[in-house]
Amino acid sequence: MTLFSRRAVTLLLSAAALLAPLAATPAWSAETTINIGYQPIVEPSRVPQADGTYEKATKAKINWKKFDGGADVIAAIASGSLDIGYVGSSPLAAAASRQLPIETIALVGLISEAEALAVRNIAKPEDLAGKKIATPFVSTAHYSLLTALKHWNIDPKSVEILNLRPPEIAAAWSRGDIDGAYVWDPVLSQIKKTGTVLATSADVANWGGPTFDAWIVSKSFADAHPDLVAAFVKVTGDATAAYRAHPDAWSATSPEAEKIARLTGAKQDEVPALLKGYTFPTLQEQAGADLLGGGTVKAVAATSAFLKEQGKIPATLDDYSAYVSPRWVQDAAKLSF
Repeated sequence: MTLFSRRAVTLLLSAAALLAPLAATPAWSAETTINIGYQPIVEPSRVPQADGTYEKATKAKINWKKFDGGADVIAAIASGSLDIGYVGSSPLAAAASRQLPIETIALVGLISEAEALAVRNIAKPEDLAGKKIATPFVSTAHYSLLTALKHWNIDPKSVEILNLRPPEIAAAWSRGDIDGAYVWDPVLSQIKKTGTVLATSADVANWGGPTFDAWIVSKSFADAHPDLVAAFVKVTGDATAAYRAHPDAWSATSPEAEKIARLTGAKQDEVPALLKGYTFPTLQEQAGADLLGGGTVKAVAATSAFLKEQGKIPATLDDYSAYVSPRWVQDAAKLSF
């Protein structure tokens, strides 16, 4: 499973330094506050988030902040208001290319049918010309939309591409203001009810543009609190392992589906199907050469090259290995609690 690649705001890359952290030992972690930016994505780690498992494992106070797109998460980390954030491969690549001091600590899921281009009154790709298509700029959906247009030999300038966040897309779709949107669940599942899917991110992956979601950390926070970061990754990995071991147990009537629906706004009976829109790698799989052990670096580099080609970032780096590390999943795999 090899990757070659979510969520325009200007990245605040010259933000002030983070507050001086406390000593990174379990004895002090109870006095530490972790600011975490999450997105309402249907995935296994919503369950420990709802249960307070992250707080128990890190013995820290956690401020959970909800964001509607990865670009906003990146801006918050750059400003010093977040320590850990949930982003997609496209905003991750853009941030790394601008040398934001961050590091990828865990992959959440490889995106498949969970993101797609849904349209109405458009029968084929050629009919996209002149139409209004919304997507959150500098997101994995944006990247996938541009990749799909390139695959179809459609000039992006011939399409009116609008920068809207998922809640704005849902509202614009219901008003009839847009002809389509490339977006992720649960908003995608809403607009699919009255629209048709022209392409999914599984299709885009087959066309050479796979995408993924990941957790990233401010490097200064990671340096000061490695124990907390490893514990965070361990809890995330345990949630993935629980789902992977018994996916059918996460049924529409399960406690897991209720918790995920509560935190994401998805309908509880749709949660099982939405979970199937991703491939969730275990900690062991993430540590391998195809992912954090090497493949993810190539994915970020390839995504960055495409973003530069599309004029979304000014330049790329020669080496992206400083922004991806298997260390955290390896350390997390050694923990038990």
